[in-house]
Amino acid sequence: MKNFAFDPKLYKCELVDILQEVGSNNHWRKDTLSKILRKYPKDNNGLFSYDQLIVGYRYLISEKSMKYQKLIFDRIQRKPTRSISGVTTVSLLTKPYPCPGQCIFCPNEKDLPKSYLKKEPGAQRALANKFDAYNQVYRRLKALHSTGHNTDKIEIIILGGSWSAYPRNYQLSFIYDIFKALNNFSPNQKDIEIKDQEERRTKSSTTKSKNQITLTDLYRQQKINETAHSRCIGLSVETRPDLITEQEIIKIRQLGATKIQIGIQSLDNEILKRNRRGHTIFQTQKAFKLLRLAGFKIHAHWMPNLYTSTPQKDIEDYKNLWTRKYHPDELKIYPTSIIENTILNKLFHENKYKPYTERQLLKVIKECMKNTPRYCRLTRVIRDIPSQNIVSGNKKTNFRQVVENSLKKEKTPCQCIRCREIRDQQFQHNDIDKEIIKYQTDISTEFFISIKTKSSDKIIAFLRLSIPLRKVSNKNFIKELRNSSIIREVHVYGQAEEIGQKDQQKAQHQGLGTQLIKIAEELTKENDYSKISVISAIGTKKYYEKRGFRPIGLYMQKIIDS
Repeated sequence: MKNFAFDPKLYKCELVDILQEVGSNNHWRKDTLSKILRKYPKDNNGLFSYDQLIVGYRYLISEKSMKYQKLIFDRIQRKPTRSISGVTTVSLLTKPYPCPGQCIFCPNEKDLPKSYLKKEPGAQRALANKFDAYNQVYRRLKALHSTGHNTDKIEIIILGGSWSAYPRNYQLSFIYDIFKALNNFSPNQKDIEIKDQEERRTKSSTTKSKNQITLTDLYRQQKINETAHSRCIGLSVETRPDLITEQEIIKIRQLGATKIQIGIQSLDNEILKRNRRGHTIFQTQKAFKLLRLAGFKIHAHWMPNLYTSTPQKDIEDYKNLWTRKYHPDELKIYPTSIIENTILNKLFHENKYKPYTERQLLKVIKECMKNTPRYCRLTRVIRDIPSQNIVSGNKKTNFRQVVENSLKKEKTPCQCIRCREIRDQQFQHNDIDKEIIKYQTDISTEFFISIKTKSSDKIIAFLRLSIPLRKVSNKNFIKELRNSSIIREVHVYGQAEEIGQKDQQKAQHQGLGTQLIKIAEELTKENDYSKISVISAIGTKKYYEKRGFRPIGLYMQKIIDS
């Protein structure tokens, strides 16, 4: 990582000239920065990189040669959308391991977890790091920091195969290494170099004891992470409905996970059978019930255009997602792609399977987006599979944008959370409103409480509250959650801010989360519960402690005064 060896002191004058011009330019265009950089070459030869501008600006601010200006930072930051939803995400892959599924559409490339392809960016990073969890996280944090992203609030997304199928000792060591990497990382340049040397010296001894990692070892790393610079404010794993049991949920929760990505693919038993999914809709319903009882955020994967399905079947199937047995909080819509070396590809060449035309797919996805409730986030609408891997069917990676543009023309824009989040827009405090959406599941009353702008209907912050049916709550398989409401998620949007930093025109650190928690407490009392629990990530425990919550088992809990 050459940019970490860059010494901004040697280029102070040039950096000041560049950054002052960046901040004062009133006619900014996409190519403006490159023109400015050419005016002030480094060593009268090469150009400063974006990463070096970030390092230089941070240095100049720290030694008071320049003041922090959001405009300058926005103009030199690369890919601001990585942290625009309020947190910085780090995705990593587990090593290849046998999956219990035999799906006819699923690629199975050598040296990769099932369903992943070597040309996907996440897979390439994992391969480069030999699937080592420590290196995947630590090096990703370095890269994010060097491109101007805050690295204090990190959401960890673990991908690759079915997590629940991996051996327990592998799971423990993998999560242990994630927390160790988070705890070792520092945004200070000298500290990074020291930690790098330390990492190289100690890596062999860490590897040697991987199979001996215990829950106690993991809990020690998690305790450190509660106050570390890079805190884990969310951790998700992906698995299958048939692998979800009460015991499995407790094991996942022990690891610090707060969200489950679950591949449901279809709510039609015949389609599941013909595609060799290996589970039934009854198992999907049971998984949803158990995960909701445990307070997890449920992130479902659903696939239109499966073998033997039709556009009309898909539209009806999607509507079933919003009935009492399901209600996912987040959703990935992955239209089926035909990939080489799959059974589906063979069926395609035998004329037994046909991918939807663009017009058919457009109709299906439009109807899906129109029927998505305001409390769900459509995280993805197309899987980012490289076009060269797709034998036939849709190859447009911007298909979501195509659909959204079509919906806007029809004046029926998508109402999902992702389409309405505030992102990097500023807002005025007199333009704030709250909205409470109530919906029923078989086991609970759910409340989606949001703070949004009146004028543009943009979500600034939200909270998910679950009020279980009393007869269900009395027998909850997780004892600490009995007779308690459950906060399943609190999220404040906007560009990720450093912990403790305040900006009156930004969403984060304005007390919006506290306001939402107070509303949740009132709703809890109205529903005759005196306890409120939260499925806290490791890095948000201190946040909840300041608001009166205390650790109870694997959760945080508060007794509400009547």
